[in-house]
Amino acid sequence: MKLEMALYKALVAANVSEENATAVIDALEEEMSSVLATKADISALRTEMSAMSAKLELRFTQLIGVIGTAILGMIFAGFKYMT
Repeated sequence: MKLEMALYKALVAANVSEENATAVIDALEEEMSSVLATKADISALRTEMSAMSAKLELRFTQLIGVIGTAILGMIFAGFKYMT
């Protein structure tokens, strides 16, 4: 609200009509509310990214386990084949 009032006063002081100054403020408010991220948006994104990171870590750990098991199986099969 403080920014809008300061901008409005600056526009009026620069001989912009009150109607045009109000239109500029309204357009700025609309753009800021629809395009820019709020602190709540950033917080929600951080929470979502943290959850996704945990899921990826779990899947990566599972994949490493499967690959390790497969490698050990191949090694033991190789030993059995050699004897």
